[in-house]
Amino acid sequence: MRVLVVGSGGVGDAVARIAARRDFFELMVVADHDAARAERTVATVAGVPGGDRFVAARVDASRAGEVTALARRHGITHVLNAVDPRFVMPVLEGAFAAGADYLDMAMSLSRPHPTDPYALPGVKLGDEQFAVSERWADAGRLALVGMGVEPGLSDVFARYAADHLFRSIDELGVRDGANLVVLGDDGEPVFAPSFSIWTTIEECLNPPVIWERDRRDASGGTGPEGGWYTVPPFHEPEVFDFPGGIGPVECVHVEHEEVLLMPRWIDARRVTFKYGLGEEFIAVLRTLHRLGLDRTDPVTVRGADADGPARVRVSPRDVVAACLPDPASLGERMSGSTCAGVLVTGTGLDGRPREVYLHHVVDNAWSMREYGAQCVVWQTAVNPVVALELLARGTWSGAGVQGPEAFDAVPFLDLLRAPEPAGYGSPWAVEEREPS
Repeated sequence: MRVLVVGSGGVGDAVARIAARRDFFELMVVADHDAARAERTVATVAGVPGGDRFVAARVDASRAGEVTALARRHGITHVLNAVDPRFVMPVLEGAFAAGADYLDMAMSLSRPHPTDPYALPGVKLGDEQFAVSERWADAGRLALVGMGVEPGLSDVFARYAADHLFRSIDELGVRDGANLVVLGDDGEPVFAPSFSIWTTIEECLNPPVIWERDRRDASGGTGPEGGWYTVPPFHEPEVFDFPGGIGPVECVHVEHEEVLLMPRWIDARRVTFKYGLGEEFIAVLRTLHRLGLDRTDPVTVRGADADGPARVRVSPRDVVAACLPDPASLGERMSGSTCAGVLVTGTGLDGRPREVYLHHVVDNAWSMREYGAQCVVWQTAVNPVVALELLARGTWSGAGVQGPEAFDAVPFLDLLRAPEPAGYGSPWAVEEREPS
């Protein structure tokens, strides 16, 4: 296996650090629009056994042709997309043209319904990718989409629950939360998102999507079609008690890929995603929206150069992202843990009501000590690496555009939990809860 990682930000850098300990690939090219950043990532793994398998390169992820050329130059078999979801389609097309398989951790972007955005979906997350599924299948090639942590690991958990824990499922409720704190230079907590603020704004301010089987049936839809609907941002807050010492966190509906993926492969009455944002984070996001700073369309602003005032075009959201610290740089100032998982309710194999939370907790002190990566980016990065290893072994295989739910969950979860060097030494758990 010869892998091209497009993007060496926090997650791409963590991918290299994790993969450096594994032997399933012969080459990993780490590419970024900032060649120096890719070179820094490669330098971090150069001293470990097998570190000579890593190569740094420059690529513009917005140009499919550059992705294709770089992949062909290195005989790449698999392209792992580790950049913002706005670049999903050019990276996907670049991989296809190069004859490579493809993986990502976030899917193609949505566009709200033009007249009724808080009731009806418009273009949904992943629609552009699923539209080309037949072309990938006809070519015998796999595009494994949504294979991070959320989406990704939570989808694997859902597949496992459906296959091994439940006779029927009422709801697959993804719940994600943390108790992370970032300290400033003065030792006081500061606002510093632990993941890409560009992506966070996108998923938190877009209309959240919910899927319900009854709506699908009433609409006469087939498969999952007809079951999706939208609600306003930050809808239906609930306090969810997270394990791992995190405790109660207020969670709200957020637009996320799991709701668009799970109904395609798993039989459930309802699928939801709620994110533990907290009051401060929600207040900041609301303010950005009111001021128009969440916009992606460029605006003209007055700048300055040596000859006097000048006008430049810039995206307000890109300005916000540039003003905040790089999430990859926060590890040393961060404490706490992050938890990803899915709350599954329904009828257990014994015919009785059952409610379980399948989850994965990563402590920041552990991920920094073991990998030099903060916990949120590490937890996101480990899952596509596990998936790549299963593909390299032939344990997972397929063609077309597929989600994690399309594959047997047991080999993935066994490999993730098994101690090193056989596995990745990152345990997950099933917590029984009292059915409500």
